Amino acid sequence: MFILKRQRAAEITAAFAGKRIIVLGDLMLDEFIFGRVRRISPEAPVPVVEVERQTLTLGGAGNVVSNLVALGASPMPLGVVGDDADAERMRFAFQKAGVNLDSLVVDAKRPTTLKTRIIAHNQQVVRADRENCKAIAPEIEEGLLAVFRREMAQADALIVSDYNKGLLTARLLAEVLSLARERELTVCLDPKRRSFAHYQPLTVITPNHQEASEASGITIEDDASLIEAGQQILHSLDCRAALITRGEEGMALFTDDGAVTRIPTVAREVYDVTGAGDTVIATLTLALASGASYVESAVLANHAAGVVVGKLGTATVSRDELLATI
Repeated sequence: MFILKRQRAAEITAAFAGKRIIVLGDLMLDEFIFGRVRRISPEAPVPVVEVERQTLTLGGAGNVVSNLVALGASPMPLGVVGDDADAERMRFAFQKAGVNLDSLVVDAKRPTTLKTRIIAHNQQVVRADRENCKAIAPEIEEGLLAVFRREMAQADALIVSDYNKGLLTARLLAEVLSLARERELTVCLDPKRRSFAHYQPLTVITPNHQEASEASGITIEDDASLIEAGQQILHSLDCRAALITRGEEGMALFTDDGAVTRIPTVAREVYDVTGAGDTVIATLTLALASGASYVESAVLANHAAGVVVGKLGTATVSRDELLATI
């Protein structure tokens, strides 16, 4: 088992500062409404939640951006917002985090994606989604491509965060990933679809256990099937590495030199897994952009995930919190 020493981790994370990372993906707002349930509604057999407080955080690719900020990087969100009040709330959240908004593209025909979760006594009662998951129009694709061409020369890496909300069309992916390859950018992608065919060329892909199983067509139920699935994904794509995240069973890293590295979980307590994948890809990409190896980057990402699953809701991890776990 690979062991990352604290001194090496400190060297890698010190280089996080100021790294310019483009985050292309589905931007969302995560709204959490907290309260208590004391009675059932007389109108229908549902609980009545007495609201005590509510929070609003950046979700989806926005949470990747938040994690990059928390780790000291300078991210640039490249995505679509609507022409509505939620878009203004999203802009305010980005501005509060010190994030440049020049890369946002407005689509007046789509709502800004908003996910509202109502939580009572630490249990989610219901979730309401406001979104449009249809593929973006060609003129919006053009707008996103123009921004990417403008910004990629100053970028240290690219993260593609797919939540399957219609942003990442086949054409947009093909053009962006080809341009990134020409620029020799490190590209890490968090997938959401069953087919990974359009996810190339890449540096690293980070499917979870279920996504890896569906994409490879192999039911992952033991070590042998895990290795078969990981190698199938890696060999079917123009990709240098595949990192399969497996929840309480940790991670498995497959690299194009044939190596397989199993990374056990370091989470002490799993309280909420919301957004853990965002933390993984943010940390992994930053580490790779800072000169770390694939294994070192994956181990750091595993430690970062171990921190955020111990927090409620969409959460981030700071450099100090990350180093404290090593």
